[in-house]
Amino acid sequence: MSQRAGSERRTGSGGYGELLRTNGAFRLLWFAQIASLFGDWFNIIAASSLLAQLTGAGAALGGLFAIRMLGAFVASPLAGVLADRFNRKRILIVTDLLRAVVVSGFLLVRTPGQVWLLFALTAIQVGISGVFYPVRVAILPEVATRRLLGAANALTSVTWSTLLAVGAAAGGLFAGVFGIQAAFVVDAATYGLSAVLLARMPYAAAKRFGAATGRTKGLPAAARASLDAYANGLRYLWRQQRVLALALQKGFLLFFFSGFQVACVAVAGTAFAVGEAGGIALGLLFAAGGFGSGISPIAARRLIGDDPRAMRRAMLAGYAAMVAAMALAAPLAGFAMVMVASALRGIGGGLVWVFSTQLLLETVPEELRGRVIATEHAVLTLLGAAGSAGVGAVLELASVPAALWIMAALLVAPTLHWAASGVRGAVDPPSPAVERT
Repeated sequence: MSQRAGSERRTGSGGYGELLRTNGAFRLLWFAQIASLFGDWFNIIAASSLLAQLTGAGAALGGLFAIRMLGAFVASPLAGVLADRFNRKRILIVTDLLRAVVVSGFLLVRTPGQVWLLFALTAIQVGISGVFYPVRVAILPEVATRRLLGAANALTSVTWSTLLAVGAAAGGLFAGVFGIQAAFVVDAATYGLSAVLLARMPYAAAKRFGAATGRTKGLPAAARASLDAYANGLRYLWRQQRVLALALQKGFLLFFFSGFQVACVAVAGTAFAVGEAGGIALGLLFAAGGFGSGISPIAARRLIGDDPRAMRRAMLAGYAAMVAAMALAAPLAGFAMVMVASALRGIGGGLVWVFSTQLLLETVPEELRGRVIATEHAVLTLLGAAGSAGVGAVLELASVPAALWIMAALLVAPTLHWAASGVRGAVDPPSPAVERT
């Protein structure tokens, strides 16, 4: 590698303008992401506020966020096999249309006796999303060149964070002014818009292993082949321990992120209630977190570029920032202080999320990418559900400050683990694939 190329790898941060200007496929994928994520945050704010209004129970709120994670966990193995066998663009379009239909059902939830329907629809919605998300991540290297993959990954992740900030704030304000039901209508419409944009995206599907045989074996044989394919991806992760360590990081992150979300719902609904069922306060807290997670990876890439060693160190700094955020929020010294803590938590989480994703995309072979990303998604949703349910249970027995102090103490463990095992090592070479099934 030339001295100039090495310098660009260590310090370069560009590519965003070039990526959006020259790559029509990624541009449409990005626009579709903006549309669907905007609606997602309307849905989360509206569903959380509606549940708080109908039940007021911390366990119910924890259960809602746990269901949001568990539904995706159940669907993740299927998502991985689908992503590696079939046309990824078509999967994205179908799942968007299905979600548009499902979220329309939230309009039927009006009384405490219908809370079960809210939970059921949430499970179905996030189960479909559990297919959508790994496929969207897996398709990214197919619509962006390797040179611009870092920019594409960062922009995709920052868009999630930005839409968290904008969508959560707008969703809270919209629900507070126009009502919770209207927010569900907006959510359904954004899924439809996303599907339209994806349908226009240029995409040449690669020939994936087993794609033709899956239709001729019959259902039992196809099911066995799918299980074998997914198991093959798990064997790959087990043999590639450094890849496995990376795949676990978002799970650790989501455990605390989800718990913090549940705590924010309680804070917004009780300590600092603004708007209907605290919807405006909740939207502002989520927006602060989205702002933090949006600016941190962009700023970090400007300083360190796409150097693997530096990305690993930045992830450690992210963990440390999240520990500090939990401790800062715990005293509930004021709404402004909790907002700052939410932003700091977002800064740390953004570093861990973006750089762990980029390291995975650059390391995992294309034919296994869908299953590895789906397994990562399964782990993060399972741990996210555990964090949500755990904090919900703590809120039934103790105060919000107690829950936040407990999370701060627990977060020290993954921070020390990454310091001991994740930061060491240099460049992540492409990991070899295992045998195809």
